[in-house]
Amino acid sequence: MLLRLVNPNTTASMTALIGAAARAVAAPGTRIDAVQPSFGAPSIEGHHDDVWAAAGVAEQVRAGEALGADAHVIACFGDPGLHAARELARGPVIGIAEAAFHAASLVATGFSVVTTLARTCVIAEHLVVQYGFERRCRGIHGTDIAVLELEDPASNARARILDCAEQALARDRSGAIVLGCAGMADLCTSLQQRLGVPVIDGVTVAVKLAESLVSLGLGTSKRGDYAAPLPKPYAGLAAPYSPG
Repeated sequence: MLLRLVNPNTTASMTALIGAAARAVAAPGTRIDAVQPSFGAPSIEGHHDDVWAAAGVAEQVRAGEALGADAHVIACFGDPGLHAARELARGPVIGIAEAAFHAASLVATGFSVVTTLARTCVIAEHLVVQYGFERRCRGIHGTDIAVLELEDPASNARARILDCAEQALARDRSGAIVLGCAGMADLCTSLQQRLGVPVIDGVTVAVKLAESLVSLGLGTSKRGDYAAPLPKPYAGLAAPYSPG
């Protein structure tokens, strides 16, 4: 099975970290192809970044389809370009936020999200509503850690995330923590040991969901709004991505 893991930002070190987390849980016979767009932002931290990230995801999913990828995972907690990617792909396309919410709801009656910048909490709130998890998500908490700070030992990011998660569990009376950034994937095990509750990393959950769907012979429905994009010529910068 070929699973294409798309990091929607352009930071190669983060792509490598996310790819390592995915490979650590992948089943024997699953090949993880961790990639990033050829253009875009070094981190996704707002609506403007998200627009470019969505376009980058579409670029990489188109390429993945040409390579025969069996499934795709979008490794950004905003799930940028998810619906467009599902139009393009024959196999499953899993966004890590949607995957994490589903997993958390299976192991706890309520969960809290711990994410990076507080300004991105609104984006996570929109996704909670979009995916129908309003009754399960008891709080979304920003640490005000920039995405790229997660790779900087001097930022003390691990301790700050742990502290935020401890406060969230107490304040929200939740039973699980969802990590709200793909760049937190390597923190999952240590946080779970310290907190004593399930800690869900969307990257690894999405990989296992994608594998399960492929093994069951389930791909993206091509009836209705996930049908292939209508053929038409795009103009300007978008010309190379014209469907058809």
